[in-house]
Amino acid sequence: MEFILWDYLKRNQIGKVYDAPFDVYLDDTNVFQPDLLFVSKKHYSILTDAGIEGAPDFIVEILSPKTAQLDLENKRLQYARHGVQELWIIDPKVRTIAIHRCHENPSAPVAIHQEGDILSTPFFPGLEIDSREIFEQ
Repeated sequence: MEFILWDYLKRNQIGKVYDAPFDVYLDDTNVFQPDLLFVSKKHYSILTDAGIEGAPDFIVEILSPKTAQLDLENKRLQYARHGVQELWIIDPKVRTIAIHRCHENPSAPVAIHQEGDILSTPFFPGLEIDSREIFEQ
C-alpha cells in the first residue's frame, strides 16, 4: 500500500507518507510506530527530527500474530483519543481491511472491506485502491 500512496503523492503533493520504523509521540507515555502513516500539509507542524509529535491524519496498521492485540485494542483507542482521523487495520490472514473513522465511532469500524473491494478515503481525493493490490504487497 505504501507504494500506491507514494505514487499518488508524487502527482498530488498534499502531504507525506512514512512507514515503520517511524516514531509517533501521541503524548509522554504513548509512543507508537505505525506500519504506515500520512500527514497532510496543513499538519506539517507535528513533524520533528524525532518523528511526529501529535496525531497523524491517517494510519495503517497491518495485523500480525505478535502485534494484533496491541493494534486492535490499545493502539486503536489511543489513536482515536489523540485525534487520528482515519485508521485502516489490514488483516492479511482473513484478507480484510477495517476502516475506522475515529471521530465518528472509536470503538467500531465504519466498514470492513473484503479482498477485491475498491477502497477510497477523503485524505487522497480521486484515489481508488483495489484491495487485491494491498494483499499482493
